[in-house]
Amino acid sequence: MTTANKTPPGADPKQLERTGTVREIGSQAVWSLSSCKPGFGVDQLRDDNLETYWQSDGSQPHLVNIQFRRKTTVKTLCIYADYKSDESYTPSKISVRVGNNFHNLQEIRQLELVEPSGWIHVALTDTHKKPIRTFMIQIAVLANHQNGRDTHMRQIKVYTPVEESSIGKFPRCTTIDFMMYRSIRSPAHKIKHFQTNVALLEELKWP
Repeated sequence: MTTANKTPPGADPKQLERTGTVREIGSQAVWSLSSCKPGFGVDQLRDDNLETYWQSDGSQPHLVNIQFRRKTTVKTLCIYADYKSDESYTPSKISVRVGNNFHNLQEIRQLELVEPSGWIHVALTDTHKKPIRTFMIQIAVLANHQNGRDTHMRQIKVYTPVEESSIGKFPRCTTIDFMMYRSIRSPAHKIKHFQTNVALLEELKWP
């Protein structure tokens, strides 16, 4: 009998943030859970502490609901799970759904996890490989390892792409470049004055 390969851990989301290409936006959303054990709820999912966790307290599927006040571009979900610590509480099958509200959610990803230990990166893209735009994300735990009833999740992060500023796309103009551009519409009698200034700048080795 063959054993399925363990789910490899992804990079720490902090590394993604340091690239400057994504931004964490979980704080802009309203979070809710299908159930939780007292003291093991949303606060523990969002406290940046891998030692704490959400623990469900009800029947499956166990749900995490993330709702934004406006339609939001989302690129990646990062979920931290730890089989070594959580054993039968560790999710083995997760569904990710998006939509405007609870009534029109559609599944866009389903993951099979095998003894995960670390960050799980879930790309949220449409059929054209572009980040989705949505009002709501729902993470549904459909099954746990060893047929466990309740589940543990230790952290969830939500990332949006950072748009490159159009200002940064323009080339830098040197003083000489600027003067040449400025002189394009200058009267003819100013051309000699411009040429003198350029020669002086070059003589001084102006940067």
